[in-house]
Amino acid sequence: MKIDINNKHDLERIKKAKIGDSFSLSGTLYSARDAAHKKIQEMIQDNQPLPISFEDKMIYYMGPTPAREGNPIGSCGPTSSYRMDRFLEMSLKLGVAATIGKGNRAEEVIDLVKKYQSPYLITIGGAAAYLANCIKKREIVLFPELKTEAVSRLEVEGFPVIVAIDSQGNSLLK
Repeated sequence: MKIDINNKHDLERIKKAKIGDSFSLSGTLYSARDAAHKKIQEMIQDNQPLPISFEDKMIYYMGPTPAREGNPIGSCGPTSSYRMDRFLEMSLKLGVAATIGKGNRAEEVIDLVKKYQSPYLITIGGAAAYLANCIKKREIVLFPELKTEAVSRLEVEGFPVIVAIDSQGNSLLK
């Protein structure tokens, strides 16, 4: 099913989806890995305002390779999501609508997904070049010094995901 992730109605459809449901996403995603999450957490702890809003946005856990000339991004497959587990509640408090990655999550993640109604989605591991074709534009918006781990705003089209943990706490990965 095609989903416009910039549309609140479509975001609600993702939140109500069941494990195993698959979607083709188009719209704006943010990418962030553990180093970026740690810096965001430090900013919050230091009462510094975040220069971007994560409200009703999805975060894709990935680290891209450098882009070849004429491309917005290099290969950009999902990274292991468990590394962001310790930062998940912080992200969800910021209003993150869903997270995207690969692999299993800690048991407490299921409770957070239920509490915040923010499902965990997975995408195709091992298909980084294919996923790069789904990214039409990339803009580094936070922490450029982190290079591949910088927070990027990604404009995607036809980006494939599957609901791995739904908002009811059911897990495809168990």
